[in-house]
Amino acid sequence: MAIDKRWIVKEPGNPALVRQLASDLGVDHSLANLLVQRNIKTFEEAKTFFRPQLENLYDPYLMKDMDKAVERLDRAVKEGEKILVYGDYDVDGTTAVALVYSFLRRETPMVSYYIPDRYTEGYGISYIGIDAAAEDGCTLMIALDCGIKAIDKVEYARSKGIDFIICDHHLPAEKLPVAVAVLDPKRADCHYPFDELSGCGVGFKFMQAYCIHRGIPLTELYPYLDLLVVSIASDLVSITGENRILAHFGLKQLNEAPRKGLLSIIKLAGLEKHQITVDDIVFKIGPRINAAGRMESGKMAVDLLISRTDDAAREIGHTINDHNDDRKNIDRRITQEAIAMVMEIPDLENKKSTVVYNPKWHKGVVGIVASRLVENYYRPTVVLTQSNGFITGSARSIPGFDLYEAIESCSDLLENFGGHMYAAGLTMSEGHYDEFCRRFEAIVAEKVSDDMLTPLVSIDTYLDFKQITPKFFRLLKQFQPFGPGNLSPVFVTENVYDNGNGRKVGTDSGHLKLELIQEDEPYRPISAIAFNQSEHFEHMHNGNPVDICYSVAENYYRGIANIQLRIKDIKKRDEIV
Repeated sequence: MAIDKRWIVKEPGNPALVRQLASDLGVDHSLANLLVQRNIKTFEEAKTFFRPQLENLYDPYLMKDMDKAVERLDRAVKEGEKILVYGDYDVDGTTAVALVYSFLRRETPMVSYYIPDRYTEGYGISYIGIDAAAEDGCTLMIALDCGIKAIDKVEYARSKGIDFIICDHHLPAEKLPVAVAVLDPKRADCHYPFDELSGCGVGFKFMQAYCIHRGIPLTELYPYLDLLVVSIASDLVSITGENRILAHFGLKQLNEAPRKGLLSIIKLAGLEKHQITVDDIVFKIGPRINAAGRMESGKMAVDLLISRTDDAAREIGHTINDHNDDRKNIDRRITQEAIAMVMEIPDLENKKSTVVYNPKWHKGVVGIVASRLVENYYRPTVVLTQSNGFITGSARSIPGFDLYEAIESCSDLLENFGGHMYAAGLTMSEGHYDEFCRRFEAIVAEKVSDDMLTPLVSIDTYLDFKQITPKFFRLLKQFQPFGPGNLSPVFVTENVYDNGNGRKVGTDSGHLKLELIQEDEPYRPISAIAFNQSEHFEHMHNGNPVDICYSVAENYYRGIANIQLRIKDIKKRDEIV
């Protein structure tokens, strides 16, 4: 189902600033404009942006409780205490556990790790995990990417003689767990200069502080940045500030000397001859690591990431890749079933939310299916299944609508819930399902305007094809790593034609592969791909002009890289932009 999109072109940067920056840097005005739009206005600011430096990382001791965390860890290592590194089953959690466990294993043999089971234990710290730690004689647990709201569980652990160090990046409640240390840059009383770290990022800062305390050269910690960039990309945290530095050097490590487990995934994803980018992590590496926790156990992902031999990495990598193939098949089938279910909803065209439920759906993929339904119908969406006698599932939102707040308004109907503005999880008894659907729709209908149900494409600037030169693209690549806070620039080019070689591609012929030319420009076709936009084929094939908005990327074919436009939307010339 094609959804019309509204194009919004950003205001250009201050013309005087753009001219001065273009002159100082010796770059095209369109590139200088992109910098000014990103609040980069001087040569020095541009130098910092284009040349990240590890020495510009913040002092980890600026984080509240870091001194307490390091002191407790140091004592545990010196006294030979058993330490359990505990993390969530998603990519952020498993990379965090792999990073902290692998680094601490160099310091002490008395360290182990634990990943809760998605189906029997659920998200975050579990009583089962604490009991397992107690039975093994652990006296210190390090929680990564979870724990900020685990007040009762931290108290339970303390009753069993276990101390907790919490490393989290989620928004805390008013009351914090009574742990030895709570490391979370989002704490109201924490004045750390950057609060957009991933869970793995907080774990990295903990290890950085430990290195400083013990006099370990930080060069011994930096090889673990390949794990950290996978978490930064997969968890969709802002790639600005400190995260830009960490992601830049993490990608360098990932491309030049990745650990054995990640190399196994890189090969299975067909990326070994590519310059790996954040997009490659988001769409190819991260989903494979996530598949372990979705289909079997997140522990398998950590097993892969800490592999010491090529054989072990290859064997686990193949198993995880098989799980990812299974996951794709299952989520494709469930998405089709969910779309068919949506089409049967009475008065569908007047609904502002989507809620679907099937007790037989696989719990591990309902979040992915919810995202697919948002792509199809562009409404706040909840996809539910059954697990352990309850209805449970995931929700996804659209820009501008606070999903977490809406679900919190239904909290009296729920057993538990959690998440943030754009993604959440929830569990309820079966008897509350109908009332939840009614109330959730009412809340969405009250808060979501018709305009909000039209997707926006935010466009940086206008561009002519003649400006897309090799030098332009070489400089544009230096804006990477792209991600939240520094998105890949989006351009508009007007009066564009297909040169006659355009064709439909993909298993269902749903995509367009195009060779485009611009009116009044020399005949220099430029390659483009338009995913899920095959409805424009006949119009363009008949020689009609269109306007396109797109990002400029690199396409690899038989090991050779070429410039390719990734088209986000196509409008006929008679449509209003």
